Amino acid sequence: MVVIGDNPPGRLDKALAREVPEAAALSRARIARLIEAGAVRRDGTVVSDRSASVRAGETYAIRLPDPAPSHAAPEDIALDVVWEDADLAVVDKPAGMVVHPAPGSPSGTLVNALLHRFGPSLSGVGGVARPGIVHRIDKETSGLLVVAKSDAAHHGLAAQFERHSVERAYLALVHGVPDAADARLRSVKGVSFETGNVMKITTRLDRHRHDRQKQAVTFSRGRHAVTRARVLERFGDPGALALVECRLETGRTHQIRVHMAHAGHGLVGDSLYGGRRRIGARALGAAQRAAVGAFARQALHAAVLGFRHPVSGAALRFEAALPADMAGLLDVLRA
Repeated sequence: MVVIGDNPPGRLDKALAREVPEAAALSRARIARLIEAGAVRRDGTVVSDRSASVRAGETYAIRLPDPAPSHAAPEDIALDVVWEDADLAVVDKPAGMVVHPAPGSPSGTLVNALLHRFGPSLSGVGGVARPGIVHRIDKETSGLLVVAKSDAAHHGLAAQFERHSVERAYLALVHGVPDAADARLRSVKGVSFETGNVMKITTRLDRHRHDRQKQAVTFSRGRHAVTRARVLERFGDPGALALVECRLETGRTHQIRVHMAHAGHGLVGDSLYGGRRRIGARALGAAQRAAVGAFARQALHAAVLGFRHPVSGAALRFEAALPADMAGLLDVLRA
């Protein structure tokens, strides 16, 4: 039961969205759909007009229907679930797996695998029995993802991502070595350096004007994006490659890949953003050059994920070791 407080908004959906307890995790859009579906009653009478006027002191009953089945089909696909409880799960996604079904990838996705694993335990997100995908990583990027199993967890996690309070660190193997002493980098718009030789890239990102599969750096349109990159290890002479830790202040599509390419340090194996470069014989040995050339995906791994549990408030932090392909490449480079 929901009681309308003093000075309510002028329409029912807004008033209910204000008064519904936060723990119910009902957005205004969800409430509007419930009203139109006949799930809201006042004094036993259905109110189906979401713009209906309301008065202080009125009492409304909201009936939440059972979650509707998801359009995606459950599939028995092995998953590396790092941690889970009734509200969420943290998964170490392998490279090559798409997160969400799409026209080009209708099956074999993380969502299909999650539906099979969690099935009856999904309480529903947005009224549908499906896992709540709060953030994504690219198909060919490996590493950690958090997935909501309930509406309350979905809303709470989404709010943290919107506030940029989630800790996310990626490991990337890039061409060249980002360095504050590099005169070239000082002339690249949007690139600066912070204490500790940390490269900060601040731009806007928008869909590429000519290639709809790509994102592009802009400074006048699109969405604000900030990446910080710190060199962990150098390979070759004179600095042919570097293992860097990239931390996201924002989380835009392809952000690390686009930003590192913009700075002139594209990711190894990233054919979309120019990361397949020829490395000179003097920079690396033959076996090392061959291993780099044969690496079949962008060398990017979501290694660290930290956030507050959206229901209990507990601080959670997870780390995922490098997958075999990236670890093997680094072993060859270190040899």
